[in-house]
Amino acid sequence: MKSLQIKWVYLIVLALIWGSSFILIKKGLVALSPFQLGSLRIIFSSIFLLILGFKSLPTIPLHKWKFIALTAFLGTFFPAFLFAFAQTQISSSVSSILNSLTPLNTLLLGGLFFGVAFKRTQIIGVFIGLCGTLLLILNGAVHHPNQNYFYTILVIIASICYATNVNLIKKHLSDIKPLAITTGNFFVLLIPASIVLYFTNFCSIISEVEVQNATVYILILGILGTGIANIIFFKLIQISSPVFATSVTYLIPIVAFFWGLLDGEFLTPVQVIGAFIILVGVYMSSKK
Repeated sequence: MKSLQIKWVYLIVLALIWGSSFILIKKGLVALSPFQLGSLRIIFSSIFLLILGFKSLPTIPLHKWKFIALTAFLGTFFPAFLFAFAQTQISSSVSSILNSLTPLNTLLLGGLFFGVAFKRTQIIGVFIGLCGTLLLILNGAVHHPNQNYFYTILVIIASICYATNVNLIKKHLSDIKPLAITTGNFFVLLIPASIVLYFTNFCSIISEVEVQNATVYILILGILGTGIANIIFFKLIQISSPVFATSVTYLIPIVAFFWGLLDGEFLTPVQVIGAFIILVGVYMSSKK
């Protein structure tokens, strides 16, 4: 299969996996704290990937490990906790829509810090995307008083972490196999995540049925939504461009929105318009 076809297959598979991640986070938060959820997600991913790709670690040059560590924290560690905390206050649908700001942030950070050139239409796209974001957040705050939309800032910070991560991988790790990058990331994160989990007193509540059910959701999230998805994502970055790879966030809100509908979530008409404006902005910013 040609590279052009493969990258679209990867994009669609990632959208299905990551679009389902937000509802899994929501289900996990029923019985787990954000710190427990985030650390368990990383631990499950780490164990899975170390079993799968431990032999790939020696292929990482010693001087590349600083970038492996940096991308581990920016691309996985911080976002895992930021999304968990955000979804204690906002819906999974809104969280996924705001995550679609990642390509915009990828473009901005790429231009400012990584020497990536961009056109006037892309700058306009960034502005349009920001307008849609403000509309989505402000209207949601008015019509969903039970949700604290201040927590949307956490999702925006997570999208900036993702954008920085993508640019770093493209610039410094393109010559390393995706499995090695992913395994290296989680090799670095296993101990920090285990320390976080230890201080959450998780062991004292694991016997509760509700906690066990929530943990199963995070097991699925960790292996499929983080471990396998990251391997696919890093491969996609290498065979395409950072902005194309992050354009998976065009499709993620669609998948997440349908999961949200099945779980009783809804968006106001104005929020739907805001979401559409964001996607228009993302599309324009991704045009070459």
